[in-house]
Amino acid sequence: MNQKTHIEFYRSLGHLYYAIAAADNRIREEELSALTTTIAKEWISLDKDAEYILEMFKQLQQSEQKTPDACFQSFVNFKRAHYALFNNTINSKILKTATAITTSFSGQNKSELILLAKLDLELKKEESKG
Repeated sequence: MNQKTHIEFYRSLGHLYYAIAAADNRIREEELSALTTTIAKEWISLDKDAEYILEMFKQLQQSEQKTPDACFQSFVNFKRAHYALFNNTINSKILKTATAITTSFSGQNKSELILLAKLDLELKKEESKG
C-alpha cells in the first residue's frame, strides 16, 4: 500500500467514526473520549499513522459540513475501492472501535444501532471478496 492510500485509509476511518458519533445529530464528549482511548489502544499500537483517524474526525466535527450519512458513504466508497485492505483483523478493530463510541454515552440509541448494522453488513459483504 502506498503512503497516500495508507493515510486515506485512516482518514476514511475518521469519516466512519464521525458518522457513528454524529448518528443522533450530536457528538458527546464521552464519544470523543471513547474514540481517543480506543485509537490509542487498538490502532496506534498497529501504526502511528492511525493518528489521522482522530485528525479527520476533529476536522469533520469543526466544519459540520458533511452529514453522518455522507461520511458513512465516504467510508463505504473507500472500502469498496480498496477492499483488499480490509481483512478479518482490521474489520474486527473497526467494529470494536465503532461499538466503543456507541456504548460510551448511556447505551446505544436506535440511529447508532442502525448504522452499526449497516457497517457490519458492509464489512461482511466485502470479506467474501477478499
